[in-house]
Amino acid sequence: MSIANLNPTRVWKHFESLTQIPRPSKKEAKAVAFLENYGKSLGLETIKDELGNIIIRKPATKGMENRKGIILQAHIDMVPQKNSDKVHDFEKDSIQTRVVDEWVYATGTTLGADNGMGVAVAMAVLEAKDLVHGPIEVLITVDEETGMTGARGLKHGILKGDILINLDSEDEGELYVGCAGGLDATATFKYTTVAVPADYVGLDLAITGMKGGHSGMDIVLGRGNANKALVRILLPLIEKADAMISSFEGGSLRNAIPRESFATIAVPESKVATAKKIVSKHFKEMKSELSAHEPTLNVEIKAAKKPAKAIDPVVATKAVKAIYACPNGVERMSDAMPGLVETSNNLAIVKSGNGKIDIKCLMRSSVDSAKDVYASSLKSVFDLAGAEVKLTGGYPGWKPNMDSDILATMKTIYKKLYGKEPEVKAIHAGLECGILGGTYPNWDMISCGPTIRSPHSPDERVNINTVEKWWNYIVAVLKDAPVKK
Repeated sequence: MSIANLNPTRVWKHFESLTQIPRPSKKEAKAVAFLENYGKSLGLETIKDELGNIIIRKPATKGMENRKGIILQAHIDMVPQKNSDKVHDFEKDSIQTRVVDEWVYATGTTLGADNGMGVAVAMAVLEAKDLVHGPIEVLITVDEETGMTGARGLKHGILKGDILINLDSEDEGELYVGCAGGLDATATFKYTTVAVPADYVGLDLAITGMKGGHSGMDIVLGRGNANKALVRILLPLIEKADAMISSFEGGSLRNAIPRESFATIAVPESKVATAKKIVSKHFKEMKSELSAHEPTLNVEIKAAKKPAKAIDPVVATKAVKAIYACPNGVERMSDAMPGLVETSNNLAIVKSGNGKIDIKCLMRSSVDSAKDVYASSLKSVFDLAGAEVKLTGGYPGWKPNMDSDILATMKTIYKKLYGKEPEVKAIHAGLECGILGGTYPNWDMISCGPTIRSPHSPDERVNINTVEKWWNYIVAVLKDAPVKK
């Protein structure tokens, strides 16, 4: 069935239209043009800034002019992840959706519900003529997933509202009032190549079948990291089977837990059996350790064309050991909010080629000082191994305001609609609120959304029933927006 026929159709029709427009991070131009034309087609004031952020203003309905202005905010870009056997060009191809029970999935790729559902709800609000609301501005930012550059570059004074409702969280019935800050780390090893000896043969090593997921939301779930799994096998292959590494690569995005990792190696023909035993041993160990979280984990070693060149073994060994030692996963849980991750690292990308090995990580923390200490720890590992390390792209967290007017309003409305209190939480992910609040410190901010699972992976899905609940909730919030003081 077409997802445009799901309820509420006024939301799902817009989400379906977004699935037809390629919009990976940094390649959102077609989607930006689509949104700009959409706002203008409604006869609404529509602004595109120099970065591509879209701002659309809708006046208050009659009698609601005294309400605080509400900004509905989402981001247009999506994370481009696909299964290795899926043929899909995220810059050209549309997303193929399917309905399974109460969920909407894509087929072998990310769905883009993060944050296409937020954009779709904002579009539905702009279009609707039967809603009651005060002044509304819709802010759709670009490049949230790979640098938050749209939020970073938003100019002060361009928006007029008082309240920001971020539409980018992923559990219906939960209100988010804080988020983690982040910091990128890139470690680079430079290398020369050496000839592979005549008595060596080629082998391909592949780690596949892991779940991956969002490096903030899913980091606490105990899932494996394909890059860490790869070096767990490569190190004993180097030490016990005299392996030489020709190339290795794993992961593709800083904010996605790596699901797959690959290496091409060479070993003496006399040690092929030893190499296969090493791989089998570690596969069995990892399969046992991760059985609850990674039931489809697979490790495969097979014959390959012998590489003519390999990475200088001294550099290769240092890089493998440094990746092995690099902290990954949850570092510390929050003291302030039980169950919340405070500090973590995602060892996201490993890639060799053109005389260098790049290792890219994304650290997150709701405590800025903890993030800085963690960054120093990670940097020290790679410094000691001889890599060049750069720390870039830092962004602040969002400190909770428990006295927020919009929080009080939204708690009251949720209980009235659904007979229970919403949960108030902070999130271990980099919502744009932290950056936007720095530019507009007067804003009262909150985040909410439908239930989305496994964002940033091909298992991404959105729960159909929660979309309708969320839509009805947003409509009620707009109707009862706080009065200007």
